[in-house]
Amino acid sequence: MAKNFGAGFHVAPGQEVDAQAYEAWTGRWSRLFVPSVLAAARVARGDRVLDVSTGTGEAAHLALRLVGESGMVVGADISPAMLRSAHARLQAPHFLPAAGDGQALPFADASFDSVVCHLGLQFFPRPEAGLAEFHRVLRPGKRAAVCVIATPDRAPMWGVLADAVGRFRPDLRSVLYLSFALSDPTRLQALFAGAGFNDVRVARETRGDVIGNFEEYWKPIEAGVGSIPQAYLALPDDQRRQVRQQIRSKLAGYETDGKLHLSVEMLIGVGQA
Repeated sequence: MAKNFGAGFHVAPGQEVDAQAYEAWTGRWSRLFVPSVLAAARVARGDRVLDVSTGTGEAAHLALRLVGESGMVVGADISPAMLRSAHARLQAPHFLPAAGDGQALPFADASFDSVVCHLGLQFFPRPEAGLAEFHRVLRPGKRAAVCVIATPDRAPMWGVLADAVGRFRPDLRSVLYLSFALSDPTRLQALFAGAGFNDVRVARETRGDVIGNFEEYWKPIEAGVGSIPQAYLALPDDQRRQVRQQIRSKLAGYETDGKLHLSVEMLIGVGQA
């Protein structure tokens, strides 16, 4: 049983983004770290900012407020469906969506004041090439900042599902665990340095949130937004039932009065061009 994933891994080929499901599966967690990423990149009023792997525009949304009408935010993504979603969401005259591979950016050298990549770099086949491109398009002395997910056990909302699906689809293990591919801070720091960045720093940050109940957690998984939910939906019915039972049991340890109290750890890396 094969499984084909769309560009960027978040949306199945030929499908549009279910914005509500994406928000519940990824957005509610990713936005908790956006202020730290933009602060690390030193985004300021009037800046020209490149948001690589812009997705539904979570980081771009706050960046637009920071740069003001005198600045600009360019949202680049390899997935046309994600770009359409970001454009529909933001509809700002100083937001420019741009189709492009983060490993070969379609922009001139030294053309941005900040580059951010929020929960995208871990999906790059060659993250070192992506960071080299971030460095190339930055003006001298300016900063790039990325946010990536830590280890599966420190991101249980995604890690427990990857583990459960991986037991049935070991052939997809490399895709299922891409979300955690840059969880080693030492490696992330070395990738920045190898791309030519100075003053490289990697920090761990943890944020928490409360989900109303297990069904609220499970609903976006059934919508298939994200590589792990897509792999889950490709399983036969009986295996999907087993996965759901396993996840329900695993998450019981995070439950209080029917609500799921979860937290996620991210790594925020930053370097100066």
